[in-house]
Amino acid sequence: MATIENHLIELLPRKDRLHLLAVCEPVKLELAEVLCEPGTPTRYVYFPIDGFISLVARIDGSPGVEVGMVGREGMLGAQLVLGVVTAPLHALVQGPGSAWRIGTATFRSELACSAALQRGLNRYLYVLMAQMATSAVCLRSHLIGPRLARWLLMSQDRAHSDSFRMTHEFLSYMLGVRRVGITTAASALQRSGLIEYRRGDLRVLDRSGLEAAACDCYAVDRRAYAELLR
Repeated sequence: MATIENHLIELLPRKDRLHLLAVCEPVKLELAEVLCEPGTPTRYVYFPIDGFISLVARIDGSPGVEVGMVGREGMLGAQLVLGVVTAPLHALVQGPGSAWRIGTATFRSELACSAALQRGLNRYLYVLMAQMATSAVCLRSHLIGPRLARWLLMSQDRAHSDSFRMTHEFLSYMLGVRRVGITTAASALQRSGLIEYRRGDLRVLDRSGLEAAACDCYAVDRRAYAELLR
């Protein structure tokens, strides 16, 4: 059996953890792969291990904006905890890697027979809701530079690496701003020695400096997670 690296699964008591893993299958998450669309039934739940997923809200056919991110700290399909099968958001793989996958019907059966799983996912659902609320306020209240710094920190946390692949076009899509705004903000971070960016390859050079450049939303997200999911 593969090493467990998803934090929500790691938090379960041994018996519940092994029971859940027995009905999971390991899968690869491919870059830009769409895992679900809003308004469609959820076929699978994903517990990322070393890949991560963007949750994107779309209105009236717009490209949308990222309102949440799921990595090894969480799961995709959290609405099932509330008994809702329909997916609320567009979910695509932002960072390739691996994950545990489980069919919806099987997951709901596991949820019904494991009080520990129910408790843990209730807490995670609260954290995810808080992250989405913070993202909405961040979009409305903060400048592109601090928002970009926050987003890069969130991505680095889930990529488990100082380097990852990222284009200005993708960043503008995720942050809901024009590409020229991303170019200006990224150039400022690079001139400050916080990141290095070349032809889509981004490297974080100064983690503490990037945290200082980010808006307070990043610390708020981290604090909510640390307090509720230990």
